[in-house]
Amino acid sequence: MTVSDEDIEAFARLSGDRNPVHFDDGFARSIGFDGHIAHGAVTASLLSAVLGMDLPGPGSVFLEQRVRFLAPVRPGDTITATLEVTRVRVDKPVLTLDASVMRQDGVRAADGELVVLLRDPADSR
Repeated sequence: MTVSDEDIEAFARLSGDRNPVHFDDGFARSIGFDGHIAHGAVTASLLSAVLGMDLPGPGSVFLEQRVRFLAPVRPGDTITATLEVTRVRVDKPVLTLDASVMRQDGVRAADGELVVLLRDPADSR
């Protein structure tokens, strides 16, 4: 996913988070960034997309999400999420996954752990 100013604006409209660090280069520079940055939740939303569409896929539901933001994501950055199953509960359809979000320059922007409940969409019909 390549993050754009339009993505940042859309998230601000959805969340109400209009912190100037996301819109004002001068403000962002005054607190140590190279310019305005995306909301952390924009970065973390990529994990939701991978979880819901790819691994484990449709029918999976977040139970827990822990994310550490390690480096800023700026407009124009391309970020890629990777998930790895680290635990499967034998008593319930619950998985634990390690998560990582990398920028195009090889810098890890975020990492964390996700716990998801698996539901088979075919079972609800």
